Amino acid sequence: MTRPPMPDHRPDRVRFWQHLAMFRRDILSTQPARLYRAKMAEVKLPFLHSVMVNTPKLVRLVLQDRPRDFPKSERVREGLRPLLGNSVFVTNGATWERQRRMIDPAFEGGRLRDTFPAMWDAAQAASTRLHPGQTEIEAVMSHAAADVIFRTLFSVPIEDDAAKQVYETFRAHQRSAPILNLAALLRMPKIMPRLFSRKTRDTAAHIRHLITMMTQARMNAINAGTAPDDLATKIMTTRDPVTGDVFDTDEMVDQVAIFFLAGHETSASALAWCLYLIATHAEWQAQLAEEAQALRPYLDQGKSPDFGVLRRFPLIRDTFREALRLYPPVPMLVREAARPEEFRGRKLGKGTQVVVSLWHMGRNENIWSDPHDFRPQRWEQDETKACARDGYLPFSAGARVCPGAGFAMAEAVLILARLLCDFEFRAVAGRVPVPMAQMTVRARDGIWLDVRAR
Repeated sequence: MTRPPMPDHRPDRVRFWQHLAMFRRDILSTQPARLYRAKMAEVKLPFLHSVMVNTPKLVRLVLQDRPRDFPKSERVREGLRPLLGNSVFVTNGATWERQRRMIDPAFEGGRLRDTFPAMWDAAQAASTRLHPGQTEIEAVMSHAAADVIFRTLFSVPIEDDAAKQVYETFRAHQRSAPILNLAALLRMPKIMPRLFSRKTRDTAAHIRHLITMMTQARMNAINAGTAPDDLATKIMTTRDPVTGDVFDTDEMVDQVAIFFLAGHETSASALAWCLYLIATHAEWQAQLAEEAQALRPYLDQGKSPDFGVLRRFPLIRDTFREALRLYPPVPMLVREAARPEEFRGRKLGKGTQVVVSLWHMGRNENIWSDPHDFRPQRWEQDETKACARDGYLPFSAGARVCPGAGFAMAEAVLILARLLCDFEFRAVAGRVPVPMAQMTVRARDGIWLDVRAR
């Protein structure tokens, strides 16, 4: 069996400016290999104090037991501000609590069932667009995931003019936006420029302009009583149970921006890596393809399955779980100590950056057996439940757990089943993808697969 590719790791000691240059290009290769077994790591500089917590006890403390004492890092949000504004992904305190009260109902209970038909249409469209031959599968999955978001959020396919422009502009924004800017290292007054490139600022502004037009159009439809019953309508009409307020247009633009980033970019990353893992494990792929044939009667009869069909794909679901463990789309969560702390005998001052690495916890050698191997069968074993409780965090944990986790799992399982029903995937010789992290975990030169019709 082919072992999943890993990034190169830097030596334990490098010069600071060399480390900084590496970090600006990619987070993962900047880390030493010892972090897969270390319990904590610390970086202490005159202008930056940071610790990475690598034990379940400390991770639970930060994310679950005392989340208010470890809010989202103000420094990290600096790099996301041009696109995300004050979205729920970057806010803290009372603002964040208000936003979650108004967003969570859109993803509760039967709402996932309500969005399933749109997911199915997007999965069908993805299969129709895919053709045999060597294919860069990250781009294919980005297109498919963006299609899901626009169909479920605004009831329009990716071919809609505004949706297409948002998608294409976001790809340009992603290529131009660095993971690290000056404000992430140094505390700077808000009046000082953040030194984003012109392309980063222009693409973010254009995306927000397009989303503003779509949001205003939806508000007009809501007022006219003609709006479809989709996620955008649900979120825009949900009143805060405490204040009675609804999101205004500016606030909704912030939320749509993060829905697009979190719902499209992260899903695309995970799906692409999952297909690569499937492509490099032929015997396992054969079992998944057999399971995916549960869709064949619907396809032959031209009918759409209902939500319950997802129960027929347990192996595909476990495969996607394993892909998320090995390649979590968001590799690290960065919090900030709101008051002095002490971790493992180390004093942390107020403002210390506290990093929870989803990448390292998912491969933690003190938690998982064979942590760097692709073994989806592990999810059928009882011992994995304990491992997952301690080290499986692709959707974060605690109060700030991703509200769309169930949505993402349903979307991924459906798209994988639909593609495996019609296609076989093989790795392309000499093109082993190298994982790297900027906004999400991607491959340095893309993920190339040989797609064949079944």
